[in-house]
Amino acid sequence: MNQHTRFNLPICLAVEEDAFFHSDEIIKRYIPEIIGQKTLIISEEFLMGIYKEKICDISSDFGGAEIYAMGSASFDEAVSIAKKVCVEEIKVIIGIGGGRVLDTAKYAAHISKAVYICMPTSLSNDSLASPFAVLETYGKARKTLDCKIPTAIIVDTNMIINAPQEQTLSGIGDTIAKHTALFDWKLAAEKGSDKIDDFAYALSRMSFDSVYHCDQKDMKSRVFIRILSRALVMGGLAMEIAGSSRPCSGSEHLFAHAIEEHYPDIRITHGLAVALGTIPACIFQGQDPSGLLSFYRTHSLSIDPSSYGISEEMFADMWEKARTIRPGRVTVLENVHPDRVQLNEIYHRMKEEA
Repeated sequence: MNQHTRFNLPICLAVEEDAFFHSDEIIKRYIPEIIGQKTLIISEEFLMGIYKEKICDISSDFGGAEIYAMGSASFDEAVSIAKKVCVEEIKVIIGIGGGRVLDTAKYAAHISKAVYICMPTSLSNDSLASPFAVLETYGKARKTLDCKIPTAIIVDTNMIINAPQEQTLSGIGDTIAKHTALFDWKLAAEKGSDKIDDFAYALSRMSFDSVYHCDQKDMKSRVFIRILSRALVMGGLAMEIAGSSRPCSGSEHLFAHAIEEHYPDIRITHGLAVALGTIPACIFQGQDPSGLLSFYRTHSLSIDPSSYGISEEMFADMWEKARTIRPGRVTVLENVHPDRVQLNEIYHRMKEEA
């Protein structure tokens, strides 16, 4: 029995063409009581430049909602927005943007107890519907904080089709990572350090399967975007039900966090860093990585570490650092301690197979 017998689910998940232009109609269908309530739209300066027309349209649909350009994706920024929301008696927060905006808006809504509507401009990771927000705390240090999942998620397929391909690849990487994350979760349960929630496990596996076995390979097709949107939301809900990130985050995520924390100059998105981590994690787990390698090739997702500026030495060090990232989180790294020779072999295999 999971200790989290109560969990929240979004009231609405709409994945439609031009959804941003009729977001008010979508909300009226599901949560009519919030239409007409005082609303704040949160986005970033550069996105407001690119999507000016859409954002202004959403603002007028929600009664002339104030449009707020956030600065950093930080804890301080989220608290500052929450203060504004409480003081000005704002009832609804709409986050429009990528992961940075959505996490900041989600946490601000969580603190201020406002209704949160999530409107992603790209599908880069599963923070879309997750009960966590990753925010900067001091300097570049980041922390994963618990929060409430969105009340509504509105995905405009046209926005995603026109988003940078790297963002969609990143969302694919975060979904495929569930393969190794679920293996690690089972391992932790066998060692008695965690409990498996069967429903959360099944949801996460469905999220992986829907993308991995998808017949539609064109990432710009509406079918694929709909499947990826749902897969990322399923991942978020799996975490909400499990009460932790275990259904979606294992040793491959520890590797990605090691890059983010110790190699901030490496330019790689979270989802792509996670995709890189799945291949070694798969090998450490004794699983055959050839299926994943072939999937990445099909989608032109590069898992050549050198293409991101990661040398052999850095790669080995990243895996060494990965062990220290989340003390207490049991993964395959508790069982194996690959030496430099094995890590170099994996590094070169990834270069050749990319």
